[in-house]
Amino acid sequence: MASLRQGWRVQSRVVAALLIREMHTRFGRENIGFLWMMVEPLLFAGLVALIWRVMKGPEEHGVDIVTFVVSGYIPLVLFRHAVNRSVSIFVANGSLLYHRQVRIIDFIISRFLLEMIGSMMAYVFIATALYMLGFFPLPADVGMLIVGWVLYSLFTLSLCFIIAPLSEMSPVLEKFMPVTTYVMIPFSGTFTMVAWLPAQARELILWSPWVSAMEMMRHGLFGDKVQTYYVYSVPIAASMICTVIGLALCRHVRKMLVVE
Repeated sequence: MASLRQGWRVQSRVVAALLIREMHTRFGRENIGFLWMMVEPLLFAGLVALIWRVMKGPEEHGVDIVTFVVSGYIPLVLFRHAVNRSVSIFVANGSLLYHRQVRIIDFIISRFLLEMIGSMMAYVFIATALYMLGFFPLPADVGMLIVGWVLYSLFTLSLCFIIAPLSEMSPVLEKFMPVTTYVMIPFSGTFTMVAWLPAQARELILWSPWVSAMEMMRHGLFGDKVQTYYVYSVPIAASMICTVIGLALCRHVRKMLVVE
């Protein structure tokens, strides 16, 4: 146990150092610096919500359209940014493997944490601003909202564990990832709810880990004002399976990497 605690402390410090390095490398110290990690998802969600408000009016199925779009699009931005940033991640950081305390999964975790923290900050900021303007409700169930966010994030991280080593094994993957992240939008629950779909479509869409996690967040936000459908086991099982596969791929790729 003492060895395990020592190892945990070392890897935590490594991830924290890589996180700071990534912030300085990507955002620098000019203008607003690291606050850009919050501004990017904020701009995406704000502009999309504005477009939907103009096109569809103030409500959709009795739900405020701005709240609905913002609450769904920020998690989607987290997924898209985290997955895209995982591509070729070992090429940019491979030289750091010279230090024996650094592991390749540390690169994935640090980049993912940067995206998750930025998305969380954007969510809290825009929700607070919209609440003060009367466009965002107080969460009906904060616990369910957090559980949904955690499950959505865990599944995203588990996919990053797979995509990062695969991009090292096949550079072609880099060309397909932007298209793939767009194709998954109809299966993410971002712009629709399960209750709005036909009964047969509900059974199929609930096999998507994103949908169950998103429905949990929507239930935590709107409460009994909306009807939600979700299955806890789907995102949990999918995250565990993808994590095991991803760690095995990372172990395989580590043997192929040449440290300069």
